[in-house]
Amino acid sequence: MDANVRAWLSSQLGKDSDFADLEVRYTRLGTARAVALEVLRELLAALRAQPATVTVTGVVGVGFVENIKAYERQITALEEGEPPAPDDPDDPSGDAGGFGVMFLVERPRR
Repeated sequence: MDANVRAWLSSQLGKDSDFADLEVRYTRLGTARAVALEVLRELLAALRAQPATVTVTGVVGVGFVENIKAYERQITALEEGEPPAPDDPDDPSGDAGGFGVMFLVERPRR
């Protein structure tokens, strides 16, 4: 795992992440995106295992529903390829900024 991958993982998982653990996961999984997804899914599972809200009437109320939603949004974004990781494979077409081909087909008249 190089410095770019370490910085990207730090930006996705926080600066307090255990980089020794992330190194082991990176060796096993092979990509930074897979490591981030695995860690975030574990964090989400831990949050879901706890009560979503705790309220002591007149004293305090704590809710984790928004945290759960935030983890779900971050996981969805990572699964869709955003933000790009430094070790993501290149565009399979080989032309990242080029033009695509679009075919126009005439619609039948009614």
